[in-house]
Amino acid sequence: MGKVGKSVSRLPVALTMGDPAGVGVEIGIKAWIRREAHHLPPFYLIADPIHVQTTARRLIEVDTRLRDVPPIAEIKHPREVESYFDRALPVYPLPLVRKVHPGHLDKANAPSVVKSIEQAIAHVFDGIASSMVTNPIQKSVLYESGFAYPGHTEFLAEICGGNHLPVMMLSCPGLKAVPVTIHMPLRDAVSSLTTEMIVKQASIAASAMSRDLGYKAPRLAVASLNPHAGEGGEMGTAEKEIIQPAIGQLRDQGITVIGPLPADSMFHEGARRNYDVAICMYHDQALIPVKILGFEYGVNITLGLPIVRTSPDHGTALDIAGQYQANPQSLMSALGFAGLMASRRKKITEFEVQKFE
Repeated sequence: MGKVGKSVSRLPVALTMGDPAGVGVEIGIKAWIRREAHHLPPFYLIADPIHVQTTARRLIEVDTRLRDVPPIAEIKHPREVESYFDRALPVYPLPLVRKVHPGHLDKANAPSVVKSIEQAIAHVFDGIASSMVTNPIQKSVLYESGFAYPGHTEFLAEICGGNHLPVMMLSCPGLKAVPVTIHMPLRDAVSSLTTEMIVKQASIAASAMSRDLGYKAPRLAVASLNPHAGEGGEMGTAEKEIIQPAIGQLRDQGITVIGPLPADSMFHEGARRNYDVAICMYHDQALIPVKILGFEYGVNITLGLPIVRTSPDHGTALDIAGQYQANPQSLMSALGFAGLMASRRKKITEFEVQKFE
């Protein structure tokens, strides 16, 4: 793969198909329909054109607000997106092995799902897409087909190569949260937690908040692991032995950070005014408040990689697939974040190039 080009923000966003049995293609079409009202960046869908056309035709049968079938334009190269985006959803063709039955998983189509992700990554690295947004995948199906990663985040890190540490940040209106440990059983998350792990992920989060999201001096709040922040050691020693030393090291780096804060009281509205991103100790500690505060608007953002990747913060929604009731808001937020982050990275890169020319 080539090096990411410096004109990245003028390029379209690559959107993967996700599991075809889910709602990914449906919300992709709906996002395109609402592109102008929500000021979405140009994007294209990497998917099977037949499946996209079928979904578009069925959508109009259910949604009486649509007068015509949403138009689809099959493209051969992302540079064609600019010519089509205002009048049709650009689709970069990637055929499926079997016909899709909404809500019914089929591992025969798993290789196409993975190929869609790989294709999006390749387009970003080759400088023909600005960033990528991944539609939800059904990991259980991918595992049956030999997929060896806990999720998108770890897979992306492997493909990007190098010593990149992927960091998951969840965002919704009013809250951004980073889980230090991610896809592992809670018992393993607790036993694997280290000071070094907290420092590395929090440092990456602080840097990304500044570079990619425009926070001049981001304020971090570090959550405790135990109830009542350990109650002075009466309810656990992780706060004294692991978390507090990490906070000290982060402050030594010049990062503004508070904590460790009791997790049961750091997410109410008043508390959230005191920080810009919460550093949480395990998966659900971060995701539960994000999904309570803004489930329909939640976005999963991968930090620490050489490419920009975001995703809607929900699953494949197999229970409503084929009913055409899926809300595209989370995907639209993910597309908006991808465009914003790519644009900011481009401006920084151009400044650095001009600085040394």
